Amino acid sequence: MSVAAIPGAAAPATTAPDLLRLQQLREGPILSTLVRLAVPNVLAMVLTVLVGIAETYYVGRLGTTPLAAMALVFPFAMLTQMMSAGAMGGGVSSAVSRALGAGDRERAAQLARHAMAIGAAAGVAYTAIFLVLGPVFYRGLGGRDAVLGEAVGYGALVFSGAWMVWLGNTLASVLRGTGNMRVPSITIVLAAALQIALGGLLGLGAGPVPSFGMAGVAAGHLVATAAMVGVLWWFLASGRARITLRWRGPPLQRSLLADILRVGALSCVSPVMSVLTVLIFTGLIAHVGVLPLAGYAIGQRLEFLLVPIAFGIGVASVPMVGMAIGAGDVARARRIAWTAGAVSALNLALIGFVVALWPDAWAGLFTRDEAVLAHARQFLRSVGPAFPLFGLGLTLYFASQGAGRVLGPVLAGALRLGLVAGVGSWLAARGAAPASYFVLVAVGMAAYGLATALAVRFTRWGAAS
Repeated sequence: MSVAAIPGAAAPATTAPDLLRLQQLREGPILSTLVRLAVPNVLAMVLTVLVGIAETYYVGRLGTTPLAAMALVFPFAMLTQMMSAGAMGGGVSSAVSRALGAGDRERAAQLARHAMAIGAAAGVAYTAIFLVLGPVFYRGLGGRDAVLGEAVGYGALVFSGAWMVWLGNTLASVLRGTGNMRVPSITIVLAAALQIALGGLLGLGAGPVPSFGMAGVAAGHLVATAAMVGVLWWFLASGRARITLRWRGPPLQRSLLADILRVGALSCVSPVMSVLTVLIFTGLIAHVGVLPLAGYAIGQRLEFLLVPIAFGIGVASVPMVGMAIGAGDVARARRIAWTAGAVSALNLALIGFVVALWPDAWAGLFTRDEAVLAHARQFLRSVGPAFPLFGLGLTLYFASQGAGRVLGPVLAGALRLGLVAGVGSWLAARGAAPASYFVLVAVGMAAYGLATALAVRFTRWGAAS
């Protein structure tokens, strides 16, 4: 039975160039193929970081209270992206790529429709949770009085569109699973540019357009996200992709849902632990003093730039690993994983080397206060050497998604969280100096990377390893 005969799961005819591109993913040189796929992802992720910087600037122009309110909402907005794109999105890409690697385009197209059902359901649930419980979460982070009120209003607008974020990232993950990194990346870049422009225009006002404050900044996010969903949906439904998405079709199958969820649902634990790690450590260092907290905040901003690099390389490895696993070539899948991990580690090692030797090259961008700079230098010199292991772990986490074996990397994240919470509490009880906490961050990163590498080394992939 042809794929085109199945309602809701049509796949376009395979062209000769398309066959060549698929063959390149399955059998081509690993390093050059990986780099070609990773570059668009890294650029797109860097643009999303710039969106956060731009929006922080806009809100900062509105006053201290809105800026503090935004800080309460930001961790949960970041969690939306991490869960929908990196966690469940990895499960989607993994399932689609494994089906294509096995030569089963019919199954890949069916998986795309099942992925949309999961993305829609998860997005609606996420929206509902944060519309109802958002005020509780913001209060738990210390929000009070006017700051809490601003956070509740801003969060309600931002999370009213969380379902669109889930849909958009699910669509992008389907395309990435087919090996198409270019279309999702271009779409994300254009959406980011639109969000930056609209956020500034509606938030601060210009010409005849009045300032809508934080509501305007949130509106820019909603419009840009809706545009991204529309473009990606159109591309997948138009027959231009390797599989064609149709919403209508036969009843959803439990086995296909399980193929996505056994990787994606477990992966969702990882970003939750990452956010908890950041929140716990921030709380611990906040009790040490304002100056160490400011120095840590400067260093943490660099971590937000490291993650897109590891993410871009890791996401590029998912379809390559998945197609190799689907084709039964476990040895190639492992070579792809270790190559991706090495590329990520090398890039982050270079950054870590620079900031460890010349910390003011980064810290000096944010402050001239010598007391704050002293703590920022101490943080960067402590943590910089751990960057390569951190990058290795993050990228191997994504490669493990491609193989459908993500439990080990998730447990490695739990190890990092346990170290920060346990050792951090012990340091707090003894009134430790800030330097001890900064070393703890480095130890946590290194432990995460090493534990993930060990998990990949000793976890069985496919029928043989």
